[in-house]
Amino acid sequence: MTRAKATLIGFAAVLLWALLALFTVGSAPTPPFLLNTLCFAIGGTLGLIWAAVTGALPALRKVPLKVYAFGTLGLFGYHALYFSALRLAPAAEAGLIAYLWPLLIVLFSGLLPGERLRPGHLLGACLGLAGASLIISGGGLSLSQEHLPGYMLALLCALTWSGYSVLSRRVGDAPTATVAIFCIATAVLSLPLHMMFEEPLLPQTTIGWLSIAGLGLGPVGLAFYVWDIGVKQGDIQLLGTSSYAAPLLSTLVLVGVGVAAPSMTLFWAAILVTGGAAIAARASLSKNR
Repeated sequence: MTRAKATLIGFAAVLLWALLALFTVGSAPTPPFLLNTLCFAIGGTLGLIWAAVTGALPALRKVPLKVYAFGTLGLFGYHALYFSALRLAPAAEAGLIAYLWPLLIVLFSGLLPGERLRPGHLLGACLGLAGASLIISGGGLSLSQEHLPGYMLALLCALTWSGYSVLSRRVGDAPTATVAIFCIATAVLSLPLHMMFEEPLLPQTTIGWLSIAGLGLGPVGLAFYVWDIGVKQGDIQLLGTSSYAAPLLSTLVLVGVGVAAPSMTLFWAAILVTGGAAIAARASLSKNR
């Protein structure tokens, strides 16, 4: 597989994550860890079926346990830290800190063998961060010492996902089908947290159940498989920068279905995210030459 093709496949994850907010809203009143359990169970089960159909199941038995531990830590750790951060800090501030992960991917990728971090990658990621901050914060943030524990958890969240994404290159020989095991393990670990901290609320409408199915099939399912291909074989700096398109696209989807209203904030965020991606793409083309 070519580097360009793998990058495009990886970007499909960003497009799928753009549906995360819409399906999450539709899945109400399901609490976060129960939603985690259901969605990752769907994503993992479909991955195992795909592995069985393609003959990849025998290869999974040869994968070292440390790889499964690494992947489970990435998926489960990110979501557990994210949900915990939102409990201890305002959603806008915690969400923005957690969304430092694309920028951290760009920075950490410079440490990988054969990768070279160019100024254009860093500038593009910073512009993307600025655009994402407009979307997440609505143009205003107010950090307070009172919510410091939540902010720290959000930062750990960003470090967890960026570390998982970059270090996936170090286990590049592990088949993408291993993500199915990561998903199943994440579902299993999320269940006791739900039982300890949440009420067992489930959707009462068909839309609610379809939203849960949509999450398990897309943003919390297929997205992790194509992301695995992208970060292992594609242009990881470009993928990191382009990931800032997810909150922008997510907001556009909500506007399109009438859940959110268009605004000038959205317009300027689009300019920043698009410009940042263009600068990073140019840096990648220059690097390839």
